[in-house]
Amino acid sequence: MKAIGLTRYLPIDDPRALEDIEVPTPTPAGHDLLVKVEAISVNPVDTKVRAPKDKVETTPRVLGWDAAGTVAAVGPDVTLFKVGDPVYYAGSITRPGANSEFHLVDERITGHMPASLDFVNAAALPLTTITAWEALFDRLDIAPDGGDEGKSILIVGGAGGVGSIAIQLARRLAKLTIVATASRPESADWCRQLGAQHVIDHYQDMPTQLKALGLPQVDFVLCLNDTDTHFPAMAEAVAPQGKICSIVENAGPLEVGLLKSKSATFVWEFMFTRAMYETPDMIAQHKLLTEVARLVDAGTLRTTVGEVMGPINAANLRRAHAQLEGGRTIGKLVLAGF
Repeated sequence: MKAIGLTRYLPIDDPRALEDIEVPTPTPAGHDLLVKVEAISVNPVDTKVRAPKDKVETTPRVLGWDAAGTVAAVGPDVTLFKVGDPVYYAGSITRPGANSEFHLVDERITGHMPASLDFVNAAALPLTTITAWEALFDRLDIAPDGGDEGKSILIVGGAGGVGSIAIQLARRLAKLTIVATASRPESADWCRQLGAQHVIDHYQDMPTQLKALGLPQVDFVLCLNDTDTHFPAMAEAVAPQGKICSIVENAGPLEVGLLKSKSATFVWEFMFTRAMYETPDMIAQHKLLTEVARLVDAGTLRTTVGEVMGPINAANLRRAHAQLEGGRTIGKLVLAGF
């Protein structure tokens, strides 16, 4: 089957950074689905895994952790899906990625695709939706049924893939007051379109901007951009007994002591945790994606495609990685068809 892979970890302007290759079509076992991939989207995790380093793979490594397609075959233990079902999922970072014509994914982290979406629009959703959902409702413990209505959240980096979903979930399900951050007029407009009541600039003094909005402190903070740089501002902005969640790994020590007097919580979200460790609640991601499909079909949530970059091949995938590395992407980048 066709795939896009790498053997060396190179700068994205090197044509060998991602190459068109041929690899064997895999066979499903256990809870595996073999999915005929129709569309993929690209996330910052792809660029981080591919980042230059002194390592050479003996067999090509295939990246890609967002896909939509059709079930082509199932493993013997599969009970949730059948051949022909349209599905969407993010997969597991410990297995080969979805930048290939066919892909194996565990049914317990896979969802039935929203009936109202095509493959392109569905492929934009899984990784960012799982991340945003788990961050808000599992890590920050926000009530998804409106039980925390009226409380406030600061979403640092609102216009990216995770922020685009987090704003919608926080507004339409949790009914929070949302302050999103964006640094350009077009990204600020995107945040407002998705439901943010307020937008501030994360390159400027965030606590001062919050005070100007009449929100000197917020109940929750979701950090989707540069944990190291923004941690002091987030610690100042969070309310006593409030909670901060980040999805962005830190490069150096964090001053967690800044949270002590407030008895505030800091917690990480990593959407691959359940699949990586095969946690007892691994099937929660299947249930999550199923519920999100229902919300999309009901018109409560919308897809977050920012740009469709053409068919799935190495040249277009390198272009998508380069755009993500530039740090100015709004919404999700999607490729469709081989």
